[in-house]
Amino acid sequence: MNLLLDTHAFLWAIDNHPNLSAKAREAIIDGNNVVFVSAATAWEISIKKNIGKLQVPDTDYLQELALHRFTPLDITTEHALAVAHLPPHHKDPFDRILIAQAQVEQLTLVTHDARIKAYAVPVIET
Repeated sequence: MNLLLDTHAFLWAIDNHPNLSAKAREAIIDGNNVVFVSAATAWEISIKKNIGKLQVPDTDYLQELALHRFTPLDITTEHALAVAHLPPHHKDPFDRILIAQAQVEQLTLVTHDARIKAYAVPVIET
């Protein structure tokens, strides 16, 4: 299975946080799965840390990806254009690009946001 972690799932996975569900944790550590982390996650972490909405320790993002064997996923033009075809269930731009990436790349989205289940994308809840 190919997974895409949302920002909470990524932060909880690298911190081994108890909020990460057993199902999500098992999928992430399963060596048969490829785990992707979007550039949108780095973008969201950077913005939210900068404006004081996210309190996380300073870590080397790329080092964490390598340490956990996560695969970076760039945002492509195809991903960006796919956002236009998403129904307006909610307006969070970070979630919307992750949903579009999951659809285009055929990934299962690991997320804490129950609203994402309203979109045509497979989900594992955190």
